[in-house]
Amino acid sequence: MGLTGTALAIDAGNSKTDVALVGADGSLLGTARGGGFQPQTVGTGGAVDVLAPLVASALAQAGAEGPVGHVTAYLANADLPVEEAALAAEIGDRGWARSVTVGNDTFALLRAGLPDTGEPPVGAAVVCGAGINAVGLGRAGATARFPSVGRLSGDWGGGGFLADEALWYAARAEDGRGEPSELARALPAHFGLATMLELIEAIHLRGIPGRRRHELTPLLFDVADAGDPVARAIIARQADEVALMASVVLERLDLIGEETRVVLGGGVLAARHPLLHDRIVRLLAERAPKAVAHVVTAPPVLGAALHVLDRAGAPADAYARLRGSWA
Repeated sequence: MGLTGTALAIDAGNSKTDVALVGADGSLLGTARGGGFQPQTVGTGGAVDVLAPLVASALAQAGAEGPVGHVTAYLANADLPVEEAALAAEIGDRGWARSVTVGNDTFALLRAGLPDTGEPPVGAAVVCGAGINAVGLGRAGATARFPSVGRLSGDWGGGGFLADEALWYAARAEDGRGEPSELARALPAHFGLATMLELIEAIHLRGIPGRRRHELTPLLFDVADAGDPVARAIIARQADEVALMASVVLERLDLIGEETRVVLGGGVLAARHPLLHDRIVRLLAERAPKAVAHVVTAPPVLGAALHVLDRAGAPADAYARLRGSWA
């Protein structure tokens, strides 16, 4: 049977998906975690199929089958309004809830990092994890966002991008086309190899699985920490991009001159690496002097769950109870 006064919160990222069943009083009634959400690879229906067993598991923990009152789903790769509409229709057809809200997963980070004031939330967020994106909420329901589909839409950065940049600069450092850099030694050494040429061959011929390229991003930060100017320049460029995206969002929402929270999240930013974080804070202070940087490490599904409470007009103690579940 269905369970009244409940809603489903979903955060689906490239690598993992979290589902939570939330009560109107902020209680966490069931949770489930599964694999990545990639409609661009498997199609809309195939991607939503990944959610189905997780929704069933979260409901079963509460002794319910559904439908619940509402589902808020913040989804990776829902980058364009047409994609959001298609995903909302597909989720609606599954019968999990009587109403559906679908948005890009960066909005989950934003909501998780904004205060629970009872007023419509206002602020900006930049996520830098596997990729990079930024969104904002302004007054009267105004939003700002980017297509965020990679270089095609003008994006620069994210963990995968930084790994590729490290490889690019290391290759050129070794063959003489670029500046000397410790990256040319450190990157192949990580895989037990002696030269970049060996590493290039191993990656190209798939002797090293593509999924292992993400291991190079923390190595890039290690080399930068040791003082390598090439690695440090890459990190500085990432900071510049994060601050730029945040300030553009604030400008679009007419918040650039007001005290506004800028939420930072995703694996690269949540690590608060001093070279990156301190430069972001400094650049934000120059471009948006009243902006307040706020790093979020809580799982983004919290943002989806908070949106559920926002819709229900929940009391303050419900928000406190819900946040406490992820403290």
